[in-house]
Amino acid sequence: MPTLNQRMTSEERRAAIMGAGERLFAERGFRGTTTRALADAVGVSEPVLYEHFNSKRDLYAAIVGAKSREGLTIGTALLEPYAKARDDRGFFTCLGEFILDQYTGDPAYIRLLLFVALQDPDLAALFHEHQREGRECLSHYIRQRMEEGAFRPVDPPLAARAFMGMIFHHAQACLLFPDDFVKGSRKEVVAGMVDIFLRGILPAR
Repeated sequence: MPTLNQRMTSEERRAAIMGAGERLFAERGFRGTTTRALADAVGVSEPVLYEHFNSKRDLYAAIVGAKSREGLTIGTALLEPYAKARDDRGFFTCLGEFILDQYTGDPAYIRLLLFVALQDPDLAALFHEHQREGRECLSHYIRQRMEEGAFRPVDPPLAARAFMGMIFHHAQACLLFPDDFVKGSRKEVVAGMVDIFLRGILPAR
């Protein structure tokens, strides 16, 4: 391991520490993960760990920041064509599937967030703040479509939370429990939720 470690660049070592942090925080929680365990997982000493991160809190913040930026960049690129085309069903379907992909594609990160949120409200608030731009983008889209007459007058942030709440709850139920309450494939579930949401927000005919 020391030989491998010597070949690592500073950026590679930092990335390795972040990867180990994500895995260990998800498995043991924030409090249950020691700096010694983090260092051992990467094959470095604790002083080397502190060369990259001043504390576990800094490491957690770096993980959340990087993941949030990555998610926002990918999500924005996926949704932009639907937003420009004013394709509401396509927009919300794409968003719903993207959220579910985040849960199935990176369950360790989701468990990290849930675990740490229960242990440390300040760290939970940090993640929530990192997600602000995504929430505001969705709220802005709903407000824009409302002003264009496509949606009936609603509170845009409330509507945004209503949609995300459906998707997030389903995703968390599938991640945490042997859930079979909702039948159907992922695409069928998202299509059904989008239909429920749009029927509630479209103007009366």
